[in-house]
Amino acid sequence: MNPLGINLSFAVKRWVEPEAWAEKVASTGLSLVQFSFDLIDPLWPAHLRSSLAKAHGEAAKRRGLEIHSAFVGLACYTYNNLLHPIPEGREAAKLWWHRAIETAIELGTTRVGGPVGGMSVQDDANPAKRNERLTVLREDLRELLEYARSLGITEWLIEPTPLTRETPFTPEESEGLLNDLSGSVPVKLCVDVGHALYRPLYGEKARLELWLALRDRVGLLHLQQTDGLSDSHWGFNDSKGIVKLPEIRDLLHRTGHRDLPVVLEVFYPFEVADEHVWQDVALSIAKIRQAWL
Repeated sequence: MNPLGINLSFAVKRWVEPEAWAEKVASTGLSLVQFSFDLIDPLWPAHLRSSLAKAHGEAAKRRGLEIHSAFVGLACYTYNNLLHPIPEGREAAKLWWHRAIETAIELGTTRVGGPVGGMSVQDDANPAKRNERLTVLREDLRELLEYARSLGITEWLIEPTPLTRETPFTPEESEGLLNDLSGSVPVKLCVDVGHALYRPLYGEKARLELWLALRDRVGLLHLQQTDGLSDSHWGFNDSKGIVKLPEIRDLLHRTGHRDLPVVLEVFYPFEVADEHVWQDVALSIAKIRQAWL
């Protein structure tokens, strides 16, 4: 059976105290969490960040929870990150990742990752600039992987996104990137179901099977409900959406991914009532666990 967990995206701006989210997650019976850097900005002053990260890690342990990995959240994702068109922007992104690696270790996990960046419209429209950005990205990632290895990181997860200005955005491009980054810390994919099923970009090729065909290159699956027309990140508390949980379970088993960790990743507008958010999260987890029986 696939290990089931939850990304702490649901807790952002709501259950931000270490004990608050830990109590919520433990009450569902889950024991696996993916920490979101929306709860701690790695660029906060080091002594404050370190103290808070350790408090989160200790709260998880007290509740019998494992922090599987520390992951890019919405805040970092809004930036161009390692594909920023301006050198100062890329240097700032590398600094962010150095601090994120340190924060992951302070949290008590040896896995870190997320999307790696997005190009500007101008760079993406210029083939020479696009190739330059992708080349420099690989160089920067190799440098970061060496730093990660020196601190004890054992796995780096890259999340493909369904945007042509970001990378990687296809299974083929993903495999090529992983091949180029081999030799240091193992690099794997965090495949998001909603991204894989995004029809406006992939059309008839919007199928999760194409990503799972990468076999052991996939290290984690993000689970969300979606309409296939947006990056919805809905829960599973109602019938809307195209994701059928029993089909996902059977597909994972059929493709040799019985042990692949599956992590629910849901987002809610900040103005939605807290009670509604938690009810949706709890019922979504219950439906996922029922489908996995």
